[in-house]
Amino acid sequence: MPSLFVVLSLVFQAALIVHCIKTGRNQIWIWVLALLSMAGVIAYVVAELIPDLLRSRTTQRTVSGVKKALDPEANLRRYEGAARMTGNVDSQQRYADELIRQGQAAKAIEVCQQALRGLYEHDAGLLLTLARAQFEAGQALAARITLDLLIEHNPQFKSPEGHLLYARALEAEGDDARALAEFKVLAGYYPGAEATVRYAQLLSRTGESETAKTVLRELLDRAQNGPQHYRRTQADWLAKATQQLGTL
Repeated sequence: MPSLFVVLSLVFQAALIVHCIKTGRNQIWIWVLALLSMAGVIAYVVAELIPDLLRSRTTQRTVSGVKKALDPEANLRRYEGAARMTGNVDSQQRYADELIRQGQAAKAIEVCQQALRGLYEHDAGLLLTLARAQFEAGQALAARITLDLLIEHNPQFKSPEGHLLYARALEAEGDDARALAEFKVLAGYYPGAEATVRYAQLLSRTGESETAKTVLRELLDRAQNGPQHYRRTQADWLAKATQQLGTL
């Protein structure tokens, strides 16, 4: 057993020395690791590896996920407190956005309507958040009217998410022709796969299965030849595209 421990220690030392060289650390660490044995290993792990680990996006996402699981309404309380304390538009919008994420769309509508006053009566960000809340609350017509108001008073404002919401509101209203036209435009520039999948779903529902097949095949071909990051972040929607194509 002692021999095995010595061998493993030497292997670990060697691995950390290689890590030090490859990552461009201060070369003094090579001597520390080589000469101080386990003490050097501990010093390197504490001084170099642990801080890197804590700064990594993966670790931060994991910690954030654990916090949300343990206290899912922590952000909601924080944003509500900030909105009450400052009363400014940005804090109210963040509060409303979090209310929507927490499934409290009706409350988010109230918050937005209270903020849409005076100089901010036609604020684009607030109107978009209001429209999202209305749609989530099952008020598709109200959401579309809010988005029309946003466009009227903010003609230069561009938002792929807002455009997608507009198309979905039209579909929910039963205006399939206009919804198809909007989804077709969205499929050409929307950064993710959601718009294209929803476009194909509506095409299929309205009897245009062949066009839906073409749209889905093109999406999946682009994804296959695209960057891995895109396939990873859009995995759920690409899976839906594959599933839908198999049913057509």
